[in-house]
Amino acid sequence: MIARPELNRRHFLKTALLGGATAAVARWGVRPAMAAAPAPGSTPAAAPVAAGATGRPSRVAVTVGEDRANIAFQGLKAFEKEIAAAIGDKRVIIKPNNVDINTPLACTAAENLEGILEFLKSISKNKVVIAECSAGNTVQGFANMGYNRLAEKYGVPLMDLDTQPCEVLACFDQKDLRPHPVRMSSVLLDPNSFVISAAKLKTHNLALATLSLKNIVLAAPVKTGGRSDKSIVHGGGARGIHFNLANLAFRLHPHVAVIDGFQGMEGEGPSRGTPVEHRVCVVSPDWLAADRVGLELMGIDPAKVGYVNFCSQLAMGETDLTRIEILGPALKDHIKTYKLPANTDQQLEWMQPVSQQG
Repeated sequence: MIARPELNRRHFLKTALLGGATAAVARWGVRPAMAAAPAPGSTPAAAPVAAGATGRPSRVAVTVGEDRANIAFQGLKAFEKEIAAAIGDKRVIIKPNNVDINTPLACTAAENLEGILEFLKSISKNKVVIAECSAGNTVQGFANMGYNRLAEKYGVPLMDLDTQPCEVLACFDQKDLRPHPVRMSSVLLDPNSFVISAAKLKTHNLALATLSLKNIVLAAPVKTGGRSDKSIVHGGGARGIHFNLANLAFRLHPHVAVIDGFQGMEGEGPSRGTPVEHRVCVVSPDWLAADRVGLELMGIDPAKVGYVNFCSQLAMGETDLTRIEILGPALKDHIKTYKLPANTDQQLEWMQPVSQQG
């Protein structure tokens, strides 16, 4: 569990760096946990297996087609029994990615959510909420993206997480090497919430890519009392954001990843990029495996994405493609190389060790 913040550097570093993370993550010069991505169309080379692997391959569904809702639905159907059992009596939280409420390309499409809602209807799960805490006006974002129609059609409430309770966790800032308290949504932290990350394939100007984990962690900080805590989780730069993503993932992670790549975003993501007509969807109960497959489909070298490496080293999921069973077509047939942000070289500072200071 992530400790509540004590504004004391020694206590923070002792409690926030869990188990084996202490040596690997605290230095910030950690060796990538996986080999560089193979060239599109080639067979991926064997990579180190994530610590604590069960010996069974993770499964990731990859669906393709011209119906955005249907490819999400079909991806989820591949895990129907598993998901139904895992939900049980929990409330299902569908978390879209509405980072910019005035830019549809940057947000989760209503059709993607419709595919998820149709799946949940098919397994008779009625306690469902669409919940978000966007950078702008969340309620206006719901209206702009057409979610009100879905709420009426499926009888599903729309929840602004800023109106719900929160609790305080600690985040690291690379500029002062200190813990900072962050108010996080209790809804996403609630053990009785089953969280579905309705993410998108997008590039990002600080974490290189936006996939299922970042969609949860970066939305959890709330905006109340005249201030927003979202910038704190960004950690002051590329080192800080990857650390915070990995550290907070112990509590803030999706139970199912649904990554919509029907129309992805490349270039200056997460909100100023350009469209990629990709026509894919990635679904898995192993969110880290889903993010790894998403990177593969985007032609992004996973060794360059810090949180994926850190989470792999912490055994949060599978990142070795040779241990991931792909349900669907071969990945090599659907890779599109996304243009990366202009500041990519600066983003890769997390890969370099921090000089030791006295």
